[in-house]
Amino acid sequence: MNTEQSAQLNWFKSSYSGDEGGECVEVAVDATAIHIRDSKERSGPQLAFQQTAWAEFVTNLKRHRN
Repeated sequence: MNTEQSAQLNWFKSSYSGDEGGECVEVAVDATAIHIRDSKERSGPQLAFQQTAWAEFVTNLKRHRN
């Protein structure tokens, strides 16, 4: 994904990130993927996951959390 495409996404900070700054994760969703980036390096590397793969990942996290 190039910088122009990244800028068009609606990024939001994780609800687990505090307001003090520091290490934060931002997420954006489009029709085909879930995008993840470091809020301090917005033009840096990003991860993109197919929506089904991300849903499975989150489900497994919840299952193993307890």
